[in-house]
Amino acid sequence: MLSDLGSEQKVYLACGSTDMRKSIDGLAALVQQRFELDPFSPCLFVFCNRQRDKLKILQWEQNGFWVHYRRLERGRFQWPEDASAKTVAIDRRALRWLLDGLSLTQRQAHKKVSVRAVI
Repeated sequence: MLSDLGSEQKVYLACGSTDMRKSIDGLAALVQQRFELDPFSPCLFVFCNRQRDKLKILQWEQNGFWVHYRRLERGRFQWPEDASAKTVAIDRRALRWLLDGLSLTQRQAHKKVSVRAVI
C-alpha cells in the first residue's frame, strides 16, 4: 500500500491530463506504450484529470495491481504542465508534497538540519 512505500521507490507522473475513466488495463497500457516503461516494475505511476482535482495511482504488488484514487473536494493538485515531457520522475517525498497540495517546484519544506557532535 502507499504507506508501505520504500524511500527508494520511483514515482512517475504522467504529464498533462489523463482520462479518469481508464481502468487498470488502460492505465497499464499507457505506461507501457506511451511512456515506454514497465507497469510491472516496483514503481508508482500517477495520473491526473484535466480539472486537477482527481488522481489515480497505478501500482504493481506481487501478483496484482492496485489503483489508488483520490478526489479533492476543494482545491487542485499542483500538477506539472511540461508539454515536452511524457513523464516526470519524482521521489516519495515529492509525492507526499503533491498529495498535500504543495508545489513540486519548491526547493524544500524545511531547512536541512545537520547533526553536530556534542562534547
